[in-house]
Amino acid sequence: MLKVKRVYDELTEEDGIRILVDRIWPRNITKNAAGVDLWMREVAPSHELRRWFGHDDQKWEEFKQKYYHELENKSSQIKIIREKLKSGNVTLLFGAKNRNHNNAVALKEFIEQTE
Repeated sequence: MLKVKRVYDELTEEDGIRILVDRIWPRNITKNAAGVDLWMREVAPSHELRRWFGHDDQKWEEFKQKYYHELENKSSQIKIIREKLKSGNVTLLFGAKNRNHNNAVALKEFIEQTE
């Protein structure tokens, strides 16, 4: 099962493999406390796209389309996530405060839609 969780949330066994999908390490959390198994900076949105989006809910749909376009060129990173899913749960971790509109949510949707 593919899940999404804020990196600051409590670690649980159900998380399975925890993959940080942000380009920048989240503030105020150590690597040990974050419990990150894999940090995939390459799958994060480009700096330009991230800055343009700015977690503006009104830009969400356009952000997803632009991000999906970027993800089409990152098939090797998507393949890694799909491979990890074969062995159990995978949790995509993000640092943003907005739980509904962030790159991890968009990435999860992309992976599920392109299976």
